[in-house]
Amino acid sequence: MSPRRDLTFLHAAAVGGPFAVAALLGLVRGVVDRAPAALVLVLAVVALAAAGDRTSGVLAALSAAIGFDVFLTAPYLSLAISDPADVELALALVLVGLAVSELAIRARRERADSARREGYLSGVAALLDLPEDTSGEARGRALAAAVGEVVGADRSRWHAGPPDRRDAEVLPDGSLSVAGDRGDPARDGLPTDRVTVVCARRGEEVVGHVALTAAGRVVRPSREQLRVAALLVRVAAPGSLR
Repeated sequence: MSPRRDLTFLHAAAVGGPFAVAALLGLVRGVVDRAPAALVLVLAVVALAAAGDRTSGVLAALSAAIGFDVFLTAPYLSLAISDPADVELALALVLVGLAVSELAIRARRERADSARREGYLSGVAALLDLPEDTSGEARGRALAAAVGEVVGADRSRWHAGPPDRRDAEVLPDGSLSVAGDRGDPARDGLPTDRVTVVCARRGEEVVGHVALTAAGRVVRPSREQLRVAALLVRVAAPGSLR
């Protein structure tokens, strides 16, 4: 299943899930107070927000509030709320659901950033662990694998010599040069109609390059990722000054 389809499914679950949970809670509203029921709905919102994106969290919070209104506040099976305290509880449910969802999303992003940095370190460690007598070809393959992991490209290969002039080039500062223009890969993604290269130089001479291909999907590496890729190639490429 593609990421877009995954999100579509999660958005649908965010709309229907908390509402369904509220309906089930409505069956036992005679024995369950509204406050504990609201906490159960908050948990449903958090679960969906943690699995999806910010839109999932917003949809889930609204769905939970509507379900709470319809099934757990009088008059039942209606969007009307007769008790002002229930109005406050419904609003609190939305606000708490949104706030906790935002915290869950930030925590997931921090975990993703941590995992990405671990990937950087593993790539550097793999290069540093290469024996001194490693051939240039083997070193190039290891370098290409490390750079591909850092950037998240579909394919990465090492080639001796300069790249094609039509290729997009990752610059040392982490920006991207495409046909002479600076691009923002974090926003626009790596080009899918051409190869993206990270060049290794000895002085002014290009001694080789890592060719990155992102034809099957849009890859949006951050500036930090591209700076790390450029640094790896500069210090570990076969034939470059280290």
